[in-house]
Amino acid sequence: MMKKLLVSTLLLMGGMSMQAQAAGSEALIKQNLQKVNARIQVESISEAPVKGMYEVMLNTGEVLYSDEKGEYFLLGKLYQFSEQEGFVDLTEQKQSALRKEALAKIPAEQMIVYPPKGEVKATVNVFTDVDCPYCRKLHAEVPKLNAMGVQVNYLAFPRQGAGTATYRDMVSIWCATDAAARREAMDLAKNGGDLEAKTCDDPVLDQLHLGQNMGVTGTPAIVLSDGTLLPGYVPAAQLAKTLELN
Repeated sequence: MMKKLLVSTLLLMGGMSMQAQAAGSEALIKQNLQKVNARIQVESISEAPVKGMYEVMLNTGEVLYSDEKGEYFLLGKLYQFSEQEGFVDLTEQKQSALRKEALAKIPAEQMIVYPPKGEVKATVNVFTDVDCPYCRKLHAEVPKLNAMGVQVNYLAFPRQGAGTATYRDMVSIWCATDAAARREAMDLAKNGGDLEAKTCDDPVLDQLHLGQNMGVTGTPAIVLSDGTLLPGYVPAAQLAKTLELN
């Protein structure tokens, strides 16, 4: 009985020691990052798949890797070798999961939604700028995507930021009276038409910041349902293959 009690105590102490070490490492990592730049904000720190290293998620959506002392940092992709798949991008897997989680929190009424007439076989979320040529090229293919059962959800990403003409146009689109009116305004803007100026409590700037935190740097940027980011224009036929609709 005494032996069992001793073993249990040692196991408990070992677990407490590991927890204390992990907490100490997290504090060191945060502390050293703050020394480099006080504006760096850490969202989470967890043990990385590589023994002795920690995965550090910043509020910008970037992923860093650190040793337990916060002395060495790696900014880049972490890959795992798999006999079946070759190199697996673990960093992208993490970021995809976070994108999926973030998009799930956005109410449908805050997006400009183009649903198919029949069954929804797949959904794509597109960060768009109404003035970029390739955004307009993709928009011209939305009817093709709808015909294949793909729902297109638009999120705002005015590339030049707040206060620009594009930003004001996108605010006007999002401030239209209802879903149909927002689609009509989006169609008009994508075709180079003039919009009636409107203002409201809009999500345009929030969606711009969200896209930036997801790693969006240009438009269009397509985010699949699983959180995978496809930067740039993708033709409807190619996108259908990616979505395994063919």
